[in-house]
Amino acid sequence: MQIEFWNALSEGGRIALPYLFDFWAHPHQLPPEGDWRTWVILGGRGAGKTRAGAEWVRAQVEGARPMKPGRCKRMAIIGETFDQAREVMVFGDSGILACSPPDRRPLWQASRKCLVWPNGAEAMIYSASEPEALRGPQFDGAWVDELAKWKRGQDTWDMLQFGLRLGDHPQVCVTTTPRNVGVLKALLALESTVTTHAPTEVNAAHLARSFLDEVRSRYANSSLGMQELDGLLLDEVDGAMWTRDLLDAQRCGMLPALDRIVVAVDPPAGDGKRSDACGIVVAGAARGKDGLLTAYVLEDASVQGRRPAEWAACAVEAARRWNADRVVAEVNQGGAMVENVLRQVDPYLPVTRVHACDGKAVRAEPVAALYEQGRVFHAAGLADLEAQLCLMTPMGFQGGGSPDRVDALVWAVSHLIVSGRPPVNPRVRSAG
Repeated sequence: MQIEFWNALSEGGRIALPYLFDFWAHPHQLPPEGDWRTWVILGGRGAGKTRAGAEWVRAQVEGARPMKPGRCKRMAIIGETFDQAREVMVFGDSGILACSPPDRRPLWQASRKCLVWPNGAEAMIYSASEPEALRGPQFDGAWVDELAKWKRGQDTWDMLQFGLRLGDHPQVCVTTTPRNVGVLKALLALESTVTTHAPTEVNAAHLARSFLDEVRSRYANSSLGMQELDGLLLDEVDGAMWTRDLLDAQRCGMLPALDRIVVAVDPPAGDGKRSDACGIVVAGAARGKDGLLTAYVLEDASVQGRRPAEWAACAVEAARRWNADRVVAEVNQGGAMVENVLRQVDPYLPVTRVHACDGKAVRAEPVAALYEQGRVFHAAGLADLEAQLCLMTPMGFQGGGSPDRVDALVWAVSHLIVSGRPPVNPRVRSAG
């Protein structure tokens, strides 16, 4: 049937077919019918949201022929940052330029930050971090990408609404991975908003098989997986990665024989009474009946307002108390000084230095996923650590100061499980 269809096409039809998105699109990539104001496409990573947004822009600005006017003449394209808008929404593999046929492809005017189509239609590029840039311009349509990630989401969204005042019925296409943020939840609650939704797997033909296997095995049955892969908006209190109910469900009674124990240290930026706490968390790992490693958080030995020699002594004492195999120390604050001050207390202390390249929330997400999978348990006496965990969201820490206890926990569990460290010979541990 496919061969017959292909043979029946004219030469022009065969050339045009790759650019006929209605023919190739998944249902969630096509705008719903009806008199809507905003179309929100909620999807997992790689579900085809960017392609859908780019093709929607094409459908708004293009006419029946290359020089004929379309429905929109002046559009706004807004990304989390200007660079992301340009590199993903305009020049990306699924961006506007890649989706456009040669005779309808717009020109990029870098000095104006603008796309100009052969028929004269224009689309100005904006950054969501600069909402005031939208004060003044006016539009007859807009494409908004990753709204749920915008740090100034509500301000930028509000400024856009005031600018949508051209044409008969200006509309907005929003493509985003869902997060529990106010601006997205309020938008979805409006009667003028319509939604489509799809998980990552719907676009599996265009994704690496190894990517799908890895993310599903790592994040299956976790809230992070439901958000980032299934594209579901999880209505949790304050959008926290950890909840009280989750932590209550992850209490352990008697500890198993642990294969490995580490002490993770997150040093404070300064020293003295006004400095942040030095995060010191002890955790161990044991292999379960299913063959998977499970982590056990044993102690929060964090200290506040101590000088380097003092918090180093506390960390070494925790390692001795639990007969730990290694101390894992973040060295972003202080570099080699962190290891040196620990070795001043114990010259033979086994230390692994780790360096944070990603933000705190990004580093915490894989560990939070392990909790959801039932692979991390808590001993008693971790109230302060758990209080910080419940204030950690994908947008960052919502409490005061720095989440040093959470950072230390993340380093400990990451070293034990996420990084795939091999276990040593199991032995029964005690708190001495």
